[in-house]
Amino acid sequence: MLVFILNLKFYRPMSFLGIDLGTGSLKVAIVDENGREQAVASVAYPIETPQAGWAETSVQTWWRALCEAAARLPDGLRRDVRAIGFSGQMHGVVLIDAAGEAVRPAMLWPDTRALALLEAWPEPQPNPVAPGMAGPLLRWIVLHEPQSASRTRWALQPKDWLRVALGGAVATDPSDACATALADPAGVWDAALLDRLEIPHEWFAPLAPSYAAGGVLSESAARALGLRAGIVLATGAADTPCAALGSGLAHDGDALLTTGTGGQIVVLAEHAPAAVKGLHRYRAASDHWYRMAAMQNVGIALERARGWLSYEWADAYRDAFGDATNATNATNATATFSANTAAASGLTFLPYLTGERTPWLNPMARGGWLGLALDHTRGTMMRAAFEGVAFSLRAGLDAIRASGATVTALKLAGGGSVDARWRQLLADALNVELHAVDCPNAAPRGAAILGGLASGHWHARDLAALAPGATRVAGPQGDAALAERYERFLDLYGRIETWFTDTPSQ
Repeated sequence: MLVFILNLKFYRPMSFLGIDLGTGSLKVAIVDENGREQAVASVAYPIETPQAGWAETSVQTWWRALCEAAARLPDGLRRDVRAIGFSGQMHGVVLIDAAGEAVRPAMLWPDTRALALLEAWPEPQPNPVAPGMAGPLLRWIVLHEPQSASRTRWALQPKDWLRVALGGAVATDPSDACATALADPAGVWDAALLDRLEIPHEWFAPLAPSYAAGGVLSESAARALGLRAGIVLATGAADTPCAALGSGLAHDGDALLTTGTGGQIVVLAEHAPAAVKGLHRYRAASDHWYRMAAMQNVGIALERARGWLSYEWADAYRDAFGDATNATNATNATATFSANTAAASGLTFLPYLTGERTPWLNPMARGGWLGLALDHTRGTMMRAAFEGVAFSLRAGLDAIRASGATVTALKLAGGGSVDARWRQLLADALNVELHAVDCPNAAPRGAAILGGLASGHWHARDLAALAPGATRVAGPQGDAALAERYERFLDLYGRIETWFTDTPSQ
């Protein structure tokens, strides 16, 4: 008994820190040895646009945000951190010199300066290529900023820059590499493509698994963050696979829907999925792959429609779906769900205000209402906007299904998917069951789990057991009229796609 008491006295709890380096904010989360979130903090920052179409952030902005976010975590919890994992915005690039100093501000995925260079990636490609990916951006650097190119030693992904800044190894993982448009689908750098684009091979970091140890925390970084020096740094992964990991996707066919500014549908796959136009197939944070449909206009389109119609959000939901009284779950919402269905049946909203990725791959696509009549109201128009966004997500899911995946249920995450009536519309439009995940901070949680894997606390066989709880919140009701309006939506886009031929405004 005495030995037990002594061991208990000297026992210190074990925890893991996840850092999610996002486009507009940095978030940190500490999870305990059982994968439960203990503390979270975030710091927002602006995207810099020094010229039209550019999207940049100074790495010092990221560093200050990390230090500030870490300082908001309890001291005691920080002392117990045994490892750190990293999640980072996909695409974009950070150039550093031989001393590890940034050559210029980081270039981010919304950047469109390299749009005219996409012809260097002729179809077919293993994945869709966008101007904000590392490949087109680095080609632009070689052509337009030779002074930056001459100083560059490494071209890193955002989360890899952060790990190096904390004292870690220069490395990247397949989940980030395969999304640069400079590697094969497995994430291996394409030497022939680099030669053709005249991008130096030596800029690119060696590959390591997302869950591998990638160095240890330096003394200086430990002082800045209030952590212990020498703790393990995981290689880390891109934010989408980290969010999938944090949300509990562990087996072939597990699927996740996130709705925020844009929307993503991710389906885990044991083996490399078949190529389908408009669909991304990338490496996961584990040894899996994943299919991804990426839709650009979800929250951003609904927010703009709400603004155009001069709605407060509560009124927008009420007029689009009916009285919200007692509509606290999908069952109660059903009675009020069809309030504007009949009126909206002749009205279609295309949500493509910023172009579209999956499935159309059309950066010039644009949106609006078609079918307006004198008897239509603001509520009718708002309802059509909700349906149009749901239909755009369905078009992305159809691309995933066309690649061979059977998707009947989706885990649901994202701040834009809370209202029960909106969830029911999504379930009907997508023809799936929706299960809300009890994990509001999935990406930093996934990063923290990678830290636990890198330190040896967890192993791949533990991932399924670490999945957070999920509650069924909606299921499809076989709405035939909605299915007909979806077909009308697809027909309308197909008819007017040729309108979108001019260069989009910035």
